[in-house]
Amino acid sequence: MKCFFDFSMALILMVIMALPVAVIAIAIKLTSPGPSIHWSDRVGKNNQIFSMPKFRTMSIDTPAVATHLIQNVENYLTPVGSFLRRTSLDELPQLWSILRGDMSFVGPRPALFNQDDLIKLRMEKEISKLLPGITGWAQINGRDDIPIPIKVLYDEHYLKNQSFFFDLKILWKTFFQVIKKEGVAH
Repeated sequence: MKCFFDFSMALILMVIMALPVAVIAIAIKLTSPGPSIHWSDRVGKNNQIFSMPKFRTMSIDTPAVATHLIQNVENYLTPVGSFLRRTSLDELPQLWSILRGDMSFVGPRPALFNQDDLIKLRMEKEISKLLPGITGWAQINGRDDIPIPIKVLYDEHYLKNQSFFFDLKILWKTFFQVIKKEGVAH
């Protein structure tokens, strides 16, 4: 049921969001050099690396590390980058990853390929067996504000309690957090 829900909702949202996606892509192109989409190597289900698309919110010379590890991150943000991050609109291209089967709407956020500490903890707790998500239990319980060991505890809770209704609860709470712009560092 989860796969059917993910695929059908991603397809519907891609059609509905086609115009906003085009506007965002053009805005990025007009305000900073480089492509509109940034493809990031991420760790997926069973620790398989996949390329995850996001709207590019950082300049093309930004180091390939987690945002919280960059000093003076505001120096790397594109003119529209901060807005896209605060509103989570930078995540829209990930609908493509859902259609491809690399991601789900709900699951642990996919780690960057070089986040060894997060990857190791997720392997120990068997969280790596899950399909990563655009949002997840850890996302709605702190997002960028919580340390990695706490994130992994939330991911483990999701692993042990996952259900279609739990996913709907997470999606519902995510919607309101995005509206309130809670837990976003930049």
